[in-house]
Amino acid sequence: MKYLNWDQKTVTDFSEKNLREMYEKGYVFTRIDRGVMQQTRSVRLDLSKFELTSENRRIIKKVPDLMIQSVDLPLGGAASDLGGRTSSYDFTIGKLAKDFYETKFGPGIMSAQKVKEMLTDQSKSNFNCLLNFSLNENAPIGFAIVYTTPTFMHYSYPFYNLNESAKDMGLAMMVKTIVFAKESGLKYVYLGSLQRPTDTYKLQFEGLEWFNRKEWSKDLEEVKKLLTMSDMVTG
Repeated sequence: MKYLNWDQKTVTDFSEKNLREMYEKGYVFTRIDRGVMQQTRSVRLDLSKFELTSENRRIIKKVPDLMIQSVDLPLGGAASDLGGRTSSYDFTIGKLAKDFYETKFGPGIMSAQKVKEMLTDQSKSNFNCLLNFSLNENAPIGFAIVYTTPTFMHYSYPFYNLNESAKDMGLAMMVKTIVFAKESGLKYVYLGSLQRPTDTYKLQFEGLEWFNRKEWSKDLEEVKKLLTMSDMVTG
């Protein structure tokens, strides 16, 4: 699978200021390698304008016991008690991600080894936080690998147990993350890119903006037309 991107840069300045400016220009971190960012049709929420809609509330009600907790990356090798949640790497996390992406998008999209690298090897990974999703106080049923700063979060690479999760688990995880980010005082949540017709589900959120290659736009009708013109996977 190829992803829509107009430009690629490798940054060496990992200061919050520089990365905030890169995200402002439509660049997002990738899993390719440390520092690699691609400019894409990025989509973000201005959390000062975000409020739960009736549709958002309906999704949350479908998974009423869903809990979220953030764990700093890289994960350690020894387990520690975080209320039954994950603070150490286990091969089952990589396998869960591999199985999820293979089922949803086809073989070869995400390997267990790449997931392990992103979660444990800071010299190769751009991501600094793992979100754990659980039902009540049970072990995690889903995860999301993210990059977060004091001002914004990039929600990226979510995966969950497809056999044991509710139908709308993926969207419920996203809504919970957005609420979590707003309650944490962040300014923006970046939700990846808009590149395929199936990405229209991201347009349901209040405060949404998308990068049109030149600037951030709030014109949802324009981007809907772009997404329905083709099932593009490249620029």
